[in-house]
Amino acid sequence: MSTATHIQLLTPQHWKDYELIDCGDFEKLERFGDYILIRPEPQAVWPKALGDAEWEKRYHIKFKGRSATSGEWLRKDPKGADRWHISYKNQDVAIKFRLGLTSFKHVGIFPEQAVNWDYISESVKSFKTPNPKVLNLFAYTGGASLIAKAAGADTTHVDSIKQVVTWANENQELSGLSDIRWVVEDALKFVKRELKRGNTYNGIILDPPAYGHGPKGEKWKLEDHIREMMQDVVKLLDPQEHFLILNTYSLGFSSVIVENLIRTSFPKVENLEIGELYLQATAGPKLPLGVFGKFRKLK
Repeated sequence: MSTATHIQLLTPQHWKDYELIDCGDFEKLERFGDYILIRPEPQAVWPKALGDAEWEKRYHIKFKGRSATSGEWLRKDPKGADRWHISYKNQDVAIKFRLGLTSFKHVGIFPEQAVNWDYISESVKSFKTPNPKVLNLFAYTGGASLIAKAAGADTTHVDSIKQVVTWANENQELSGLSDIRWVVEDALKFVKRELKRGNTYNGIILDPPAYGHGPKGEKWKLEDHIREMMQDVVKLLDPQEHFLILNTYSLGFSSVIVENLIRTSFPKVENLEIGELYLQATAGPKLPLGVFGKFRKLK
């Protein structure tokens, strides 16, 4: 019997405040709310659809890299804001984010993750379990945590960097939410502690970086640690009713690798979906932004 799984290609459907306008020549032109930004994009190896002159005319703020990990923002209007707000809304929930210009080209949100947010809110709303418990690991500025909380979940948010957890808390307040549990800790250590305590969750979201560090200098390298993480994490899932999302943004990872990881860690998996997330540029190209595996079991 074949266990072949259809590989999906998914892009956000509900973003009013975000638009990928164009991408190419290792850059992307994006609108976040009222601001249009140019940022580096290593995967955009094709030429721009709109051309340099059109990009120059449209942008408000541009990131100029100085090294592989840092750079500076150049504004057309020197008085322009370096912080602003955007919203996200699907048929179940609505949340808000504070965006900001960081020294490493990020603005506090990964827009392609909206595909996973829709799966989270839909899953939480479908559960029969009252106040289902959701764990968001490598949780960054909290998009998935806010969505889970807004959908009615008892939510725990784990990230190793204190500043981004503070940022996530700002987003919670902006979104009119409260009582997310904030944990500044190495994700793998936290999972092992939860196993010892006998805790379980109805939903788990993992969006690990290719490389990272815990608060005490713990090293995270995706290909070295993801197997151990997956084998531990699936033991935290409530056996009756659950969902899990594994999302990876690493050039060496394919959705088939993610499928194999999930199937070997959790042989009794039901309703497994795998695929690739992308952003559809208004000007035409598709920008690939990571691979996912997700599954759920309802009562």
